[in-house]
Amino acid sequence: MTLQDKVAVITGAGPGLGRTLAVLMAREGADVAVAARGRATLDAIAAAVRAEGRDALPVPTDVSDPAQVADLANRVISHFGRVDVLVNAAFPGTHRKNVLDMDGAYLEQWRKSIEIAAYGTLLCCRHLAPHMVAAGGGSIVNLTSMSSRTGYAGRSDYAAGKAAVHLLSHCLADELGPSGVRVNCVAPGWIASDVLDDWMRTRAAAENVPYEEILARDTEAMALRRIATEEDVARAVIFLASDAAKATTGATLDVNAGQLFT
Repeated sequence: MTLQDKVAVITGAGPGLGRTLAVLMAREGADVAVAARGRATLDAIAAAVRAEGRDALPVPTDVSDPAQVADLANRVISHFGRVDVLVNAAFPGTHRKNVLDMDGAYLEQWRKSIEIAAYGTLLCCRHLAPHMVAAGGGSIVNLTSMSSRTGYAGRSDYAAGKAAVHLLSHCLADELGPSGVRVNCVAPGWIASDVLDDWMRTRAAAENVPYEEILARDTEAMALRRIATEEDVARAVIFLASDAAKATTGATLDVNAGQLFT
């Protein structure tokens, strides 16, 4: 197994990609700590990891709060004694507003989005990377997005946050490389989910066309003529986390079924 007896920390571990990643990492032999703001979700993910025969530690955490991130790191080291892999996936989402329509409340939400994405990623690296350095190596994988390469109207908070993580990862790869710690990104495009399906159905209703027409139109824009799944993205993360990518750092692995070539 590619992560046999390693300890992985996943921030932003939600019920979709976060759960899939945690379970697949457990199947690859890792013990897993999961961090996010929702306790119930974390407990469910931890139970799924334990069902795979691996240890799990759920830690409710707001990654934009330095004290909470420091506590996360302390609890991981106290429980497992080490950390080999850090996956930063926390992000609050986007609310699709044009800059001309942003009121004070939304501007504050915009600021918080960047804080969670960029500052939160930095905080997690700051508190967990030293333990990797002390151990002589480790792997950090940051989840960015196709949106970190190209912008779309109404999604400036999401795009700016992900782009910040993208360039932050380059800096951290240069800084931590001499200590044997690798830093890479996985940049998903669209991920098959109920949320994406609902959005397609909403567009179909707005255009008064069948859902199947919208689906065909969207997948036609992808070289593989399909939409990537959570497992597709998780497998890319696991590859970069593993020793199979031991000479790879400062890289971004696109997982968008050929929707965007970079």
